[in-house]
Amino acid sequence: MEEQKSKQPQTIDLRAIAKKLWANKRVFYKTLPAAFIISCIYIMGLPRYYRTEARLAPEIESSGAGGALSSIASSFGFDIGDMQTTDAITPLLYPDLMDDNGFVASMFDFQVESLDGEIKASYHDYMEKYQKVSIWSMPIIWIKELLKSSDKGGAGGEFDPYRMSKDDHNIAEAIRGNIKLSVDKKNGVISISVEAQDPLICKTVADSLQSRLQLFITDYRTSKARNDYEYYKELTAKAKEEYEVARQLYSKSSDANMDAVMVSTRTKLEALENDAQIKLSTYTSMHTQMEAAKAKVQERTPAFTVIQGAAVPVKPAGPKRMIFVLAMTIVAFIATSFYLVRDELHLQF
Repeated sequence: MEEQKSKQPQTIDLRAIAKKLWANKRVFYKTLPAAFIISCIYIMGLPRYYRTEARLAPEIESSGAGGALSSIASSFGFDIGDMQTTDAITPLLYPDLMDDNGFVASMFDFQVESLDGEIKASYHDYMEKYQKVSIWSMPIIWIKELLKSSDKGGAGGEFDPYRMSKDDHNIAEAIRGNIKLSVDKKNGVISISVEAQDPLICKTVADSLQSRLQLFITDYRTSKARNDYEYYKELTAKAKEEYEVARQLYSKSSDANMDAVMVSTRTKLEALENDAQIKLSTYTSMHTQMEAAKAKVQERTPAFTVIQGAAVPVKPAGPKRMIFVLAMTIVAFIATSFYLVRDELHLQF
């Protein structure tokens, strides 16, 4: 009989729990205000930050192939038709640019200005000198400054983004934490999200990053066409120079032997004329190739559509002070309740 009783599940008397909580209501009068005040003090010591977003749609050069692959993907619910491209770097890889120190370091020179006009500096200096920190982290920062080594590392001399000092590396990591890039797999729309402690700086960084991203995409998409254009431009200049030399030589010889009747002289003049004609033909051909390459650069230059421009945020994105205080108060209520009824719940503390 005793074994059967021990195997029966233990029940919880909710009425007893409610009575015990009501009997110890004075405990809540102490814990809840204390949790409220402490959470208010803590959250008020954290600096506020703002967030803005922008969306950009670059022109995608379709490969025109992969129809069968698109059909197979569509049967599984995926649409890859819009994302097919002949480029080695697809739009899906654009967010990975934030992993590259060179791309992040290119943002160091962004010029920013605070909404009140008191801060005017580069983005690097803003992240290094003008960042507000919580009062709770000040002792830790002070200790780190005391223990900080005078040797900052780095390459020395000219700045190398792939051999940064420790300070520059920390700034780059902070920028990566403040900026988020994402790409919609269906339509290739690039979303840019930027956080900053000042609303105007938040918008400025988003606009500058959008321009830098457009420049990167344009440079990549037109790199081969621009190289071809420069190549044909050089050949055209050389062909023109050779043609001018041949033309002047023929003109001088023709003027000097205008009344010549000797066959050898006429043969020499014909040879010079033919050489000039060949040089002219070469120059004309190279010039045509150069113009075609120039047109190719324009053809390869992508167009961009700004779907959503970055705006100056009106309200801070965080920290959510009211939500945090309410959540901490609820947690204090639950913790106090569990402690008071631990015997009824058969809990050990």
